[in-house]
Amino acid sequence: MSLPLDFNQLAQHIKQWGQALGFQQVGICDTDLTSEEPKLQAWLDNQYHGDMSWMARYGMLRARPHELQPGTLRVISVRMNYLPPDAAFARTLGNPQLGYISRYALGRDYHKVLRQRLKKLGEKIQSHCHQLSFRPFVDSAPIMERPLAAKAGLGWTGKHSLTINREAGSWFFLGELLVDIPLPVDSPVEEGCGRCVACMTICPTNAIVEPYVVDARRCISYLTIELEGAIPEEFRPLMGNRIYGCDDCQMTCPWNRLAPLTEESDFHPRQYLYQPPLLELYAWDEAEFLAKTEGSPIRRIGHFRWLRNISVALGNAPYQPEIMSALQQRKGINIVLDEHIDWAIARQLERRQQQEITVQQPKLQRLIRSIEKGLTRDA
Repeated sequence: MSLPLDFNQLAQHIKQWGQALGFQQVGICDTDLTSEEPKLQAWLDNQYHGDMSWMARYGMLRARPHELQPGTLRVISVRMNYLPPDAAFARTLGNPQLGYISRYALGRDYHKVLRQRLKKLGEKIQSHCHQLSFRPFVDSAPIMERPLAAKAGLGWTGKHSLTINREAGSWFFLGELLVDIPLPVDSPVEEGCGRCVACMTICPTNAIVEPYVVDARRCISYLTIELEGAIPEEFRPLMGNRIYGCDDCQMTCPWNRLAPLTEESDFHPRQYLYQPPLLELYAWDEAEFLAKTEGSPIRRIGHFRWLRNISVALGNAPYQPEIMSALQQRKGINIVLDEHIDWAIARQLERRQQQEITVQQPKLQRLIRSIEKGLTRDA
């Protein structure tokens, strides 16, 4: 006769196994997210999800893990750091000739990395239980991973809506393992944002419309990754050289000043995505795009949106004949892309006029001073 399972001891083992698999922290919570449902409904009612129709389609299922996976009693929440060494935030954002890619997307697709580790964790738990049903999730199903992470004690929800940890900041991925065993739960941690609104004030497009609420329709990450059609013209100049995602709200967060670097080489930048010249990226045909983004989260946006985003960035760059030529050569592929190219060309022409005025100003000033001196002599 087997002894009854000690769930307290098992929970400790799960955390040790999780860390051995490369997760920096493992927490456990129940499935009750009823307090999140009114906030989720208000967010949907305000249309803050934009064109992400699946958000509304699944509705409150997102707050009910036990309905998503019947029989679920606990959620094992994990986090894994992804900040790469020498992230080069300022050097890339400060050079309009380069393309800025969100730091999470410079390496291998995190969905695959975390999901594989979570599956191994589930199998490890299963081998120590008489019977266990589990299911791993990594941003791949209608589940509110951030409230679950907060409930499991991995951190608190910041005003930018991301999870913040006192030791690790917010540069980490989240994943969940839904299980049907009554493990002991962890306690949430105290919020640490206080009166700080740095993330709200730094956002280029004012997407954080109130503390903890992001209007996705204004967010550069949504505009460059999720939005399939035309980027609203009002946001294009504000995007600068950001061609895939945006990290501004994280970069300015005080809790990220001492954030640890990732231990996963999979999240280190691919050479051709690290401080990449815009014109080089723009020159990729579809085959090259697919080849160079294989195994990368960037691949999901497809070649058209890749060119659309870079067209906007080129429009925001200082005038160069090479940029004008590259833009002209891309015309005729797609009507929506053509609209962004035409916008970028118009911006480039404006920049050229500004440059010409800037060059002529000193000459004009010298001429005016010379005339003024002549008039003085004549007087």
